[in-house]
Amino acid sequence: MSSAPWLSQPHHDGSGRYVSNQRPRLGDVVDVLVRVPLENDVDAVHLRTSPDGEQQFGAARLVLTTAVDAWWAASVTCHNPVTNYRFLLSGGPRRYAWLNGTGTHGRDVPDASDFRLLAHDAPPPGWAQGAVVYQIFPDRFARSAAADERKQPDWAQPAEWADPVDTHPNGISTQLYGGDLDGVTEHLDHLETLGVDVVYLTPFFPARSNHRYDAASFEAVDPVLGGDDALRRLTRAAHQRGLRVLGDFTTNHTGDAHEWFLTAVGPGGESTPERDFYLWEDGEHVGWLGVSSLPKLNHRNEALRTKLFDEPTGVVRRWLAESADSVDALDALDALDAAGVAYSSGLDGWRVDVANMTGRWRETDLNREVARQLRDSMAAWAPETLLVGEHVHDYTVDLPGDGWHGVMNYAGFCKPVWTWLRDAESDPSFLGAPVPLPLLDAADVVETMRDFTSRIAWQSLVHSFNLVGSHDVTRVRTLVGGDGRGVDVAAGLMFTLPSMPMLTYGDEIGMEGQFGEDGRRPMPWNEGAWDQRIFEVYRGLIAARRSSSALRTGGLRWVHADGDAIVFLREALDETALVHVSRAAHGAVSVDARHLSGVETGRPAYGRPPDIHDGVVRLTATGPGVRVWTWIPSDGGASHRKR
Repeated sequence: MSSAPWLSQPHHDGSGRYVSNQRPRLGDVVDVLVRVPLENDVDAVHLRTSPDGEQQFGAARLVLTTAVDAWWAASVTCHNPVTNYRFLLSGGPRRYAWLNGTGTHGRDVPDASDFRLLAHDAPPPGWAQGAVVYQIFPDRFARSAAADERKQPDWAQPAEWADPVDTHPNGISTQLYGGDLDGVTEHLDHLETLGVDVVYLTPFFPARSNHRYDAASFEAVDPVLGGDDALRRLTRAAHQRGLRVLGDFTTNHTGDAHEWFLTAVGPGGESTPERDFYLWEDGEHVGWLGVSSLPKLNHRNEALRTKLFDEPTGVVRRWLAESADSVDALDALDALDAAGVAYSSGLDGWRVDVANMTGRWRETDLNREVARQLRDSMAAWAPETLLVGEHVHDYTVDLPGDGWHGVMNYAGFCKPVWTWLRDAESDPSFLGAPVPLPLLDAADVVETMRDFTSRIAWQSLVHSFNLVGSHDVTRVRTLVGGDGRGVDVAAGLMFTLPSMPMLTYGDEIGMEGQFGEDGRRPMPWNEGAWDQRIFEVYRGLIAARRSSSALRTGGLRWVHADGDAIVFLREALDETALVHVSRAAHGAVSVDARHLSGVETGRPAYGRPPDIHDGVVRLTATGPGVRVWTWIPSDGGASHRKR
């Protein structure tokens, strides 16, 4: 009867329903739960950990038996900052099975997909979990009246707001539409109406390009964007509305017009401290990916890292200043005042560009060390700030849990979603890949997601950005083609799976673009140019997420993935959500309602309700779509906490 074999398998994840402490510290003892369906006939569960690199086993205790499941609990001591663990189950037809992040296995498995507890001194900020992030490319979002009075830089090719994007090599980075930070401030109403929580700005530092990833200084906001005062106005207005603001800077390189680099190559530059801020080879500076205008920073130089991360007037701390609430930070604010430094009203964190290449060059690999120093510095200065690193391929080895709080989840979410939803008539490539992406069925898509996310801590997963597009890749509306209904499905996955969902400005109104630069079109503020249906889909899904504790903070239990349908559960202590997404019409997915205790009492949070009859939940689709059904669980799965 059931099309949901995963519900018959033992389950654990890192969410609050299965892990008693989501932010443990070293030495804490954490209770972890395993749900084992009775049909597995398991008679014992053991917890396997590896403190200081040596494996240990501890017996779990049976704490609750329901009509369907046995709940086993074990205690984990956070002996190391990262504590790996998995479960060994005995009994049943296999007599021997491991449970790790990819499911159950009747053979031995490596530690790579173990569950993980993080006990770092700088945990992610509490506000971040479940938050919805809105990415803004400042030059293309909105232009205030004040922009008309500003002098255009000498490198710029001015454009009118209605002009098409120049995608020729000479125009990609120099075409300037004149969007500014006051323009963002003037349109915060739009973000509130949409329901987002976080404004993420791509770089605002002075540069010689419209994208500003070639910073000419880290000590000021680009005057073309309105200068330091405009950033203060934006952050203050956003905070008054309950919105957070993230900045963006590059730890890997600067522009060749940066004041440090000009000193390094100027008269007497070889004897200056700034010379060693950069990497050199055969007398020439090293450029990022061979691009000479983007000289690569030398993180072997401790003075550089101090200047970037630890000085009160350095890049990281300076722009987080007024949001700081630690004693050290308040003392440092006095120092800033005494030095006459005008700091902003406080960013709430940083997204770091090219995080995966930072500190890496030939035989040198300081990436993890740099990430840890940056995180610790932010935590000491402003504990409630977030650190997210850009990473476009396998991030799992770079996300052990003590550096970046999370990453941009291209590999474990964006790319698999593309392989399920891309227009079959097009051949989209992904960030420079030499061949088009394949078009895959749901089973392969979910297997890819599980493979990547099983190799990182739950805490890292839920503080990463799940995205279906960005300023660097094809717009989702163009990707799915057709009548645009595929956008609903992409957005449905993004807003219902564990993560911080990130949308790029204009995705919510159906903006198009064949590739990154083509997608960086100016935001049309004439609502007649919007796809109002897509806008209401985004609003509705964000509202569903905001109203549901399961969608914001719940765990993830896969139910079904085959062909054109993906079904999964999000489980919180006080709520369960059933999510069904379809890329096309499909027949019934039947789920035994006994595995969904309380489902009959649920309500639709988004889309139409499922068919629940005679103890079976049936999910069908007539085309692309999303539905979310929520209810209060009645299986007592958390009652062990009272014992």
